[in-house]
Amino acid sequence: MIYKEYQDLKLSALGMGAMRLPVIDGDDSRIDEAEACRMVDYAMEHGVNYYDTAWGYHDGNSELVMGKALAKHPRENFYLADKFPGYDLSNMDKVEQIFEKQLEKCQVSYFDFYLFHNVCEMNIDAYLDEKYGIYEYLMRQKKAGRIRHLGFSAHGSYDVMKRFLEAYGKDMEFCQIQLNYLDWSFQDAKAKVELLKEYHIPVWVMEPLRGGALASLAEGDAARLKQLRPGENVPAWAFRFLQTVPGVTVTLSGMSNFEQLQENIHTFETDAPLNDTEMEALLSIADQMVKKIVLPCTACHYCVSHCPQGLDIPGLIALYNEHCFTKGGFIAPMAMSAIPEEKRPSACVGCRSCEAVCPQQIKISEAMTDFAAKLGM
Repeated sequence: MIYKEYQDLKLSALGMGAMRLPVIDGDDSRIDEAEACRMVDYAMEHGVNYYDTAWGYHDGNSELVMGKALAKHPRENFYLADKFPGYDLSNMDKVEQIFEKQLEKCQVSYFDFYLFHNVCEMNIDAYLDEKYGIYEYLMRQKKAGRIRHLGFSAHGSYDVMKRFLEAYGKDMEFCQIQLNYLDWSFQDAKAKVELLKEYHIPVWVMEPLRGGALASLAEGDAARLKQLRPGENVPAWAFRFLQTVPGVTVTLSGMSNFEQLQENIHTFETDAPLNDTEMEALLSIADQMVKKIVLPCTACHYCVSHCPQGLDIPGLIALYNEHCFTKGGFIAPMAMSAIPEEKRPSACVGCRSCEAVCPQQIKISEAMTDFAAKLGM
């Protein structure tokens, strides 16, 4: 197992995420506890010392199962991460109640790592609102030793991350972002990595395989990579990409079966970053994957000045592209909930003034109609 230096710790470069544990009969709330425990035991035996859970994973059962699985091992042998569930605004005034319950569910007296969960457009104002006392409470727990390292995870935009960092950046010790070779450009993850570098904050990675989308590729793309590295399987390329990105400390993978766990641990037995030729090939594959599905908006903003409704058309198209590529998901609806109703896709009147000046000749009005229908808002 590769280890990364973090302050005075040595963290396994591969962390076990507990959002996609094995389940019974396809029911996400029914974790196969025996299999999950077997996976944790194997991970521990093979050098994985970082484990990540959260309040809402598996309908609240992830913390319970991980608590049971890890309780069999000496506390000093693993690092446990949990998160305050600010993705649900109804939790904002319950930070103390939730934190105490999380310790109980996980059967620990402290968390090695604790995060503000999912900083995004929907909750940034609440996270920064002093009336909820979230920041103050978590800092008190850190001072008391019940949180050893405090950080945040973010699915929001660059601007949202910047707002959070301007407020709390001096106290953030790590940040967990969605980072993979597809989102390097598609979600501008590269800019987010650079932003964290400015604040001297190390990167934790979530969704290294984009929810499994990068675990297999088109036959031609897979063959192209096989020529470059004959002994490397397709999922390993996603991890090798992350081994190439400066600042990446822990890569979390939500492994849902024993075979995935074994394969990923095998990959992280070696540190084999990509060379320039390999990086170029991988990013070009990602670019072609995106182009097959998304609209070719360059954010020139010509359309905005011609929209009678004053819609942020490039921003809406970016969310539309994400929603289409992911075939649903939570990112677009989450971001849309923070946008006033009169600025959503449904506010498009179909006048096509924007289309008359679009250099890419995108049928914007049709996209807005489709987006509104997909979101149901």
